[in-house]
Amino acid sequence: MTAFSGRLIGAHQKIDRLARRNLERLVPHSHFPKSRAILQFEGRRGPDAIKRKSPAKDEPWHYLQPFDPEDTQLIRLVERHYKKLVKALKIDDDVRAAFEAAWLAHAIVDGLTPAHHYPYEEKLTELRSGKGIEGRTTISKKLIMPGATASHRVRNNWKMWGPKGLFTTHAAFEMGIAYLIAPIKSKRLRVTPDKIQEFQAQSLAEWFRGTAQEVARLELYDTFYKTGWTIALARRVRRQLTPILVQAVELVWYGALQEARTGKTG
Repeated sequence: MTAFSGRLIGAHQKIDRLARRNLERLVPHSHFPKSRAILQFEGRRGPDAIKRKSPAKDEPWHYLQPFDPEDTQLIRLVERHYKKLVKALKIDDDVRAAFEAAWLAHAIVDGLTPAHHYPYEEKLTELRSGKGIEGRTTISKKLIMPGATASHRVRNNWKMWGPKGLFTTHAAFEMGIAYLIAPIKSKRLRVTPDKIQEFQAQSLAEWFRGTAQEVARLELYDTFYKTGWTIALARRVRRQLTPILVQAVELVWYGALQEARTGKTG
């Protein structure tokens, strides 16, 4: 489970490469970390690695309820990474900039992924018999759902790991997205002037929540839960979701670069 939980397998790297390539077209020869440097802080050095190395300790929780204004945990995390990226770019700290660019992009992509809009923590707490996620301090506690009786434990683990289980569905959706996001060259994946203007006209928090709401309205995860992967759903993910994810990373990197240069996002 820990190798897959909460992540888009390989997709973060693909998205980062595409976004960095597009940023270079937008701002040629910019002093922004190259793809190779950014990807040093993905995978085993990325946010998901904490889930394996130190479960429940300083573990990023990249979930967001887009239409709940009280849910700000992930948005605050995105803002912190963004500010640190701007600072690193200003002082030419290349290593720190690469780190913040990677972790910022990871949080953005997770927060805009439909599976991360599902009330996963709430449902997981239910399967853990009301125990909070902070108690999952070992790999075994993450893997095995507790229960008052043996039959209760079986039911909870079936709801977690069985067909259409909480984790099974989440992982199947994200793995499908990872296969669908191919490193292709496409103008549809680049940000347009109107997207830049829209980004600049809002605070980072407003833009991020609005973009998450745009994704949520597509109801891709709801469709997947009902039908599984179909050709029609795969096409929608490629044509509708992929451009949003790649453009989002390009936009936040572009905003940080511009702010580091001028003190403004424009």
